Amino acid sequence: MQTVTLPRAFEDLRQPARYKAYYGGRGSAKSHSFATALLMRGGEKPLRILCAREVQLSIKDSVKQLLDDKIADFGMESFYQSYQTEIRGKNGTNFIFAGLGKMTTDQIKSMEGIDIAWIEEAATISEKSLEVLIPTIRKDKSELWFSWNPRHSSDPIDKRFRGEVVPDNAVIKKVNYPDNPFFPKELDSEREFDRANNAERYGHIWMGDYEPTAIGAIWDRATLHSGRTKEPPLMNRIVVAVDPAVSDTDGSDEHGIIVCGVGEDSRGYVLDDLSRHGSPKQWAEQTIAAYDKWSADAIVIEVNQGGDMVRHTLESVRPGIRIIEVRATRGKHVRAEPISALYQLGRISHAGTFDQLETQLCQMTSSGYQGDGSPDRVDAMVWAFSELFPKLNRQKPKVDHRNNAGGSWMG
Repeated sequence: MQTVTLPRAFEDLRQPARYKAYYGGRGSAKSHSFATALLMRGGEKPLRILCAREVQLSIKDSVKQLLDDKIADFGMESFYQSYQTEIRGKNGTNFIFAGLGKMTTDQIKSMEGIDIAWIEEAATISEKSLEVLIPTIRKDKSELWFSWNPRHSSDPIDKRFRGEVVPDNAVIKKVNYPDNPFFPKELDSEREFDRANNAERYGHIWMGDYEPTAIGAIWDRATLHSGRTKEPPLMNRIVVAVDPAVSDTDGSDEHGIIVCGVGEDSRGYVLDDLSRHGSPKQWAEQTIAAYDKWSADAIVIEVNQGGDMVRHTLESVRPGIRIIEVRATRGKHVRAEPISALYQLGRISHAGTFDQLETQLCQMTSSGYQGDGSPDRVDAMVWAFSELFPKLNRQKPKVDHRNNAGGSWMG
């Protein structure tokens, strides 16, 4: 058996940590290094290792073939025996393979004796699968490994390991082709072609950036970045806008909750993104908490889906709060275009980085939304700026004048 080593960027895979999350572009050796590390770890002592992904229609969809190839490359055939659906080591180590998306909650929970779970192509794993899997892998000193090529900042795996708050006891690394000492010449020629001819594709495919702006998008990342500020001026007016989801069942869209303001410089600012899943009461409480935190002038709510129930939901939490009701009569992209124009004119900035909102913005095109699900955050933001820049808004929103207890104006 030949001597087995790991690239330097992956040496932490041999050290204990509850979470190991490696993301990056093509050719970074993520899958090969994870497979190598697991075979090394499984040879040191008996381990039960789960190799999973969200969708696995057959064993051919799994990483089993990669592990079989590594076993042959390293001359480990005398130690590991490969069967049709599993790999066994002489010391009792056992590799099993599964697709989480087709498993029931009880089936996932039955895996509680796992020592290491490797989730490959983790960009596609659902929030539901994560929420069931993570507490299931609870054996003493058990570990969860994740490898993926990033797609969107809104993907559950990115929110968990690349958000503002990440788990303790976690190794989180971005790795790319320079971290792979075995990066092949054939791939390098493809990489150089993309670098010279398609900067956005190069960033996403080779450098592990999020997916580029959709073709025909009415926002672009360069504009968003150039207008970003950490210190907005005092605000003359602030609103909290809400685009409630139709339901709060598993897999439903989020409730878009965005805080926007107009500053003393007469420019617009995105101040906060508090969008979330949850029950009507939960989004209402989140909205009112934002209203209080920012001393907002009003809450702007879209009532297309819920009608009077949307206003009643807010009033059940805070009677007398000032509400502005709006109803969509035009398509999302049509309502968004005047706001996009303000960005292009340099009249709107983001007070910080709002990855999930910005990903949605860059998937909104002149023919519609090209991203996954509904652009709930974009909708809420558009309603906010339509209220703050009323000349852009051809509709006459219904203002609930019975409620006069608004927040204070900031100046």
